[in-house]
Amino acid sequence: MSGHVVFVVDDEPVISSTLALILNSSGFRATAFTSAAEAIKAVESTCPDLLITDVSMPGMNGVDLAIQFRALCPDCKILLFSGHFATGQLLENARIRGYDFHILAKPVHPKDLLAAIRGY
Repeated sequence: MSGHVVFVVDDEPVISSTLALILNSSGFRATAFTSAAEAIKAVESTCPDLLITDVSMPGMNGVDLAIQFRALCPDCKILLFSGHFATGQLLENARIRGYDFHILAKPVHPKDLLAAIRGY
């Protein structure tokens, strides 16, 4: 996936910008966003190859963002990450609706993130 466009969404700017920096230094073209709304607005000009999003965010959660991305960018791969136990219920509700997403636990080590992306 090297060279591919990646959107990273996390409401904590340090996390989204750090993940984007790691991805950019590994050959990806990553952009950091701190809200689901910003990422959805960016889709108007570019559909990414991969969306990496936190699940627990204010406003729109990452699962709902992933579902919207599936509709807007059907070929976009999606990787969720979360440090909250409540994520399980959100993922189960998405599965019931026909959506199955890959998830990584937070905090995620850069090597584990890159391995997950390359294996995806």
